[in-house]
Amino acid sequence: MKTIWIARDLGYRGGRRTGLALTDELHLDSYRSLLGGVFVEKATKGPDIGERTAGTIWRMLSRIKEPVFLWNVFPLHPHDKSNQMSNRCHTAFERRACAKYMHNLVSLLKPEKIVAIGGDAHKAALDIGVSTLRVRHPSYGGQNDFVEQISVAYGLTSESEQLDFFSKICHV
Repeated sequence: MKTIWIARDLGYRGGRRTGLALTDELHLDSYRSLLGGVFVEKATKGPDIGERTAGTIWRMLSRIKEPVFLWNVFPLHPHDKSNQMSNRCHTAFERRACAKYMHNLVSLLKPEKIVAIGGDAHKAALDIGVSTLRVRHPSYGGQNDFVEQISVAYGLTSESEQLDFFSKICHV
């Protein structure tokens, strides 16, 4: 695996339902394809639920076209005690309890590049002595920054340049 993307923790509309970092039910097929046909099965009943962050992540992963291992600093779904369908940031205790797993994962996979998605993931990586490329988390207004930073990191033509190119062709 050449790259690991690390984010904070599982959200209630994505990883809580799939058990997979940065992956909602709408992108389970994409997850299978990215990792060479790894078997994953939907774990919930009812219609597939999407998550905005997962949508942005998988849009960029489809453009990169190389396997990326996805991980969370706290690989579980932290929620408010009174509402399992909520998100909260993991605590420092929870982060420390899982730090050895992230460290072992990095040691095992020996990636060429580690992308920390958001400040919390970047800080957790620094805490265990791992250097990362820090990019903006796509939630809370960070989607455009995230897309641009990943595009630069992987040498991709930006989406706006692609759209501009196609609009020029259509007007010729």
